[in-house]
Amino acid sequence: MRVHLVDGTYELFRQHFGQVARHSNTHPMAAAAGVVASTLALVEDGATHIGVASDHTITSFRNDLYDGYKDGVGMDEDILRQIPVMEDALAAAGFTVWPMVTHEADDAMAAAAAVGDADERVEQVLIVTPDKDLGQCVRGERVVQFDRRKREILDEAAVIAKFGIGPSSIPDFLGLVGDSADGFPGLPGWGAKSAAKVLARYGHIEDIPAAAGQWDVDGLRGAAKLATTLQENYEDALLFRRIATVDIDIDVGSVDDWRWTGPTERFAFVAEELGSPDLVQYAGRLTPT
Repeated sequence: MRVHLVDGTYELFRQHFGQVARHSNTHPMAAAAGVVASTLALVEDGATHIGVASDHTITSFRNDLYDGYKDGVGMDEDILRQIPVMEDALAAAGFTVWPMVTHEADDAMAAAAAVGDADERVEQVLIVTPDKDLGQCVRGERVVQFDRRKREILDEAAVIAKFGIGPSSIPDFLGLVGDSADGFPGLPGWGAKSAAKVLARYGHIEDIPAAAGQWDVDGLRGAAKLATTLQENYEDALLFRRIATVDIDIDVGSVDDWRWTGPTERFAFVAEELGSPDLVQYAGRLTPT
């Protein structure tokens, strides 16, 4: 079997700024309905075990670690309003849903990826999101990322080709270069190329020698300045890495819990409330396997 772990928050954004934005006559909950339809489409394509993670609240424990971390300020109210609606609709459609409050959707997907990876019956775990943070969960060809928009699979070899480092170094990479989408800046002067070169050699921040003269990195410019910046901002680098590291200490159940067995009895009512009663017929055409 293959396991599909879906980033519901990303999918809601994708629907809102994609299909919904292109049609002026859509109903208020169209993006949430679109997420349900796209998740049913996974079943139509052969998916059997599906879990959907969402950011039920935009803030998480990471906001306690760093004041500048993303907190939802400025987010489109239409999206915020539809998050709980999407979660309820997906559950009514029969899908396993993980609404995150103290943690984030990334953490739930990472935890589920670890559960799936540990289950010998699972042939492959697909983390359905293009979010670079989840690259740290990729393992060989067994745990991969799947970008539905590009129809692209990102396995371990693809992560290395894209970032110049292995999956285990992704949090260190983000700790050095930052992540504007998540609201933390990284270290001054450290860019993607320099971070990749250094981490390709040393793997993790604490393994980088303190003095540039000790660095064994070919083709790196400005090593002395980078080394000084790292030492002067060392605690910040470790903090940003902590923020970028997924927390898998979350109860997401077992692989068997994620099997789709069809919609619940209340799905017809929920679909009507969404303004998409046709979802009932769509789900009815799909046979759980």
